[in-house]
Amino acid sequence: MLTLSPDDILLDCHADDWRAALDSAAETLQRSGLVTAGYRDGLHAREAQSSTYLGNAIAIPHGTPESREHVRATGVRVLQFPRGIDWHDGHRVHALVTIAAQSDEHLDILRQLTHVLDDDSVAGRLAQATSAGEIASLLSKAVVEARLDADTLCLGFPARDVRELALAGAARLRQLDCVAGGFVAAVAEGAPLRLGQGLWLATSDRGVETPALSLATPDRALAENDEPVTGVFCLAARGDAHRGLLERILALLESGQAGELKGADAATVLGRLSGESAGAHTRLARILNAHGLHARPAKQLVQVARAQGIAIRVRLAEGGGEAVPATSLTKVIGLGARRGQQLAFSAEGEGAEAALEALDHAVAEGLGEQVLPFDESRERLVPGRAAAPLTPLPADLPHPGVAASPGLAIAPAFVLRTPRFDYPDRAADPAAERRRLEQAIHEGAAQLEALVQQARGGEVAQILSMHEEMLNDPELLEAAGEGIRDGRSAEAAWWDAIETAAHAQEMLADRLLAERAADLRDVGRRVLGVLCRVELPSPPDHPYILITDDIGPSDVARLDTARVRGLLTARGGATAHSAILARALGIPAVVGAGERVLTLENGSELILDGERGRVVPAPSAERRAAAEQRLVERERRAAEAWEARFGEARTRCGHRVEVAANLGNTAHAADAVARGAEGIGLLRTEFLFMAHAREPDLDTQVGEYREALDALDGRPLVARTLDVGGDKPLPYWPMPKEDNPFLGLRGIRLALTRPEVLETQLRALLMAAAPADESGTAPAAGVNKKTRPLRIMLPMVKDVGEFRAARAIVDRLLAEIPEAERATDLQLGVMVEVPSSALLAASLADEVDFFSVGTNDLTQYTLAIDRDHPELSAQADGLHPAVLRLIEMTVAAAHARGKWVGVCGELASDATAVPVLVGLGVDELSVSARQVPLVKARLREFDLAEARDQAALALAQATSEAVRDALEVR
Repeated sequence: MLTLSPDDILLDCHADDWRAALDSAAETLQRSGLVTAGYRDGLHAREAQSSTYLGNAIAIPHGTPESREHVRATGVRVLQFPRGIDWHDGHRVHALVTIAAQSDEHLDILRQLTHVLDDDSVAGRLAQATSAGEIASLLSKAVVEARLDADTLCLGFPARDVRELALAGAARLRQLDCVAGGFVAAVAEGAPLRLGQGLWLATSDRGVETPALSLATPDRALAENDEPVTGVFCLAARGDAHRGLLERILALLESGQAGELKGADAATVLGRLSGESAGAHTRLARILNAHGLHARPAKQLVQVARAQGIAIRVRLAEGGGEAVPATSLTKVIGLGARRGQQLAFSAEGEGAEAALEALDHAVAEGLGEQVLPFDESRERLVPGRAAAPLTPLPADLPHPGVAASPGLAIAPAFVLRTPRFDYPDRAADPAAERRRLEQAIHEGAAQLEALVQQARGGEVAQILSMHEEMLNDPELLEAAGEGIRDGRSAEAAWWDAIETAAHAQEMLADRLLAERAADLRDVGRRVLGVLCRVELPSPPDHPYILITDDIGPSDVARLDTARVRGLLTARGGATAHSAILARALGIPAVVGAGERVLTLENGSELILDGERGRVVPAPSAERRAAAEQRLVERERRAAEAWEARFGEARTRCGHRVEVAANLGNTAHAADAVARGAEGIGLLRTEFLFMAHAREPDLDTQVGEYREALDALDGRPLVARTLDVGGDKPLPYWPMPKEDNPFLGLRGIRLALTRPEVLETQLRALLMAAAPADESGTAPAAGVNKKTRPLRIMLPMVKDVGEFRAARAIVDRLLAEIPEAERATDLQLGVMVEVPSSALLAASLADEVDFFSVGTNDLTQYTLAIDRDHPELSAQADGLHPAVLRLIEMTVAAAHARGKWVGVCGELASDATAVPVLVGLGVDELSVSARQVPLVKARLREFDLAEARDQAALALAQATSEAVRDALEVR
């Protein structure tokens, strides 16, 4: 429910444009601890897809599914803009209701905001509000859902009169916990009110928990005072929340169709009460969108409905909700339809069939979004069902998965296969089955409590306690109870409830929440094991690597974790509880490796690499020896690396390779030096700009850059000029919308469109690097000067033309600024991030002072793979031979003209890649500060000749996988 406190609302906000407003909203969410900084990009990406303007001067910004990994907690923050903002779709906005949602909670928020969209005065009141409480009262409205569905109906009840029918309806609402005993008593005390057309009404507001409507119909012909009885409505009233239910009864009476309820089934009753006439054409369409019918697909649906030219109504088929006009965006959003739910469309008259066909087609096509089919028979599996045989994993070949917990393990495999549960689908005694299920749940809870007491850590105990709460979830028990009432066995009904709930979790776009399906199945198997008297297999008494479909926390708690050398799962992700527990227990883990890992034989040897996210079954003697060596040396290397962190970075033969640190904050320069960094190889200056609501002035920039230079104490600083655009927009630097911003205005090409901004930054860098005396201040005349080496690097340069344009500005500034007030040890270079700059390195090398290869973007652009793509990112490997050849070309061109080359991407800290890069001739490696000691240690492990051999070997391969395999065997 959307509840707002004064702390959630910011009054009197101001922004130059909608982008600045969006950034302010992102900063507010981040300050509140709801999101991390990366969520800001998701907000902008969502707007690029479709406007989040809702209506009545309200926009509801929320991130893309991909950005939900940055959400720490679900929440809402409201920013009021009294002067208004021109949104990019032409509307005027006075309030941003900014949502941080971990799954599809924003659908509920949308539903709760629809009430303000029907009030035309809201826009003005939002603009004029002077207190947070006033805005909260405008936006917050507790939505009480009145209940009417198949479960509230009591059809075909053996009653003797309308009083007994009324009591049957009241009892049904009592069973559903909609009312307390007082409501039933009130109904018993009064006489039902005759409505006409064979209908009566019994109502009370006493003991009502949830407003609801029941209809009880007789199982045979029944008359009251010689009038035939069709049925008795029982209405649980509460405030105004039941008003809609009452209006639907009145509408039914006005239509004259009340008689059709006699002997009708639940679907017919719900259809008539929703407003569908007997003569209406109807069509069911299932929502396939991963995040349900949120604003964007809802708009598409409304547009299709409006194009038909006839009145069309729509409702949720599963419940008894009122049918609403399919042409009303607020009403359609208000349905809150989620993936898998069916919409019931209805229309009358000429063209109705064609109109419904058009809507059905639009929904099936995804309403403008990519969708996957909903196959209930596939998505809700019965345990123990035979599956197609899987192809075993080949021996001595790496098999990829998801790196979940770092470390290396070599041990025999122990495959914990999900046991087969054999049980009947049907049972004759529902009461006995219900008792069996309740007893099994009680026994399962007792087992979990015992495991909580035995758990070796707080995190394990917390997760197991959560499982106890799952077992006590009344909705699970009620869902299973419905199956039992329908004649299912306790086992069948329970597992069906578990699979339904787990599948609903898996369909959530938020990865963190989707992966909790493993917890549900773990709970379900525990109870199923009790019901079927099946115990899980015991693990071996020697060290092993545990392999399972998707390990549950209780499995970890029950096993002897002292013997578990590693975890390997077929399903799950890096944020699944299996991964969380592995990290908590310090166990290397690879997850999501696919079902084929379950074909491994117990006792077969396995190498598990939790850093690279891969496993090697039945490794060769050479591969095993190499892995053992890594394992033995791992701890020794870490300790020795730290002790030797201040030594010069050299190979074993003495070849010098500088190791610097990558920074995004000048305040962290001192920490980098303390970790042994020999300089800063990449200062991402855009983070300085992104930290300010407006462009930082000259003095601000000078102060920030000087802080880093002072901490470096004479070590070089490589500062990358402002690199924004693409995934890093600036609120105060409006940019036109681009179909593909990563191939548009970004880096140096964007900076050159605002040369005054670039000039201010270059001036600040030059002034900050002015020589200083021993105290760090500018020296007086005649005092010895201490130089501050400055290397200015231009991002995203495609050719020498862009470099010359920036060089002209630098040359002019050097002439303008007195030598004593500016850098004297200066180099101007380029970042190699696009293939053209590597291909043209020879022409660039004639004019630049140095190159720094940004392997992250270079790999992305060379391989045409978005490194954040959920399916392809694993293939974006900087060790791809195409990327290595571009680095080789850059180094050759640079060295031919006496220029140096650095690498500042993630590849520079990859232990496998370090000798390859050195062998290619790279002069500097710039890595995260924490990696500096380890990279220095890695350099000491090989000599230059070996590095050149490894580089030649890598270049001779055809794929990145082949490169890594060849280097590992070597």
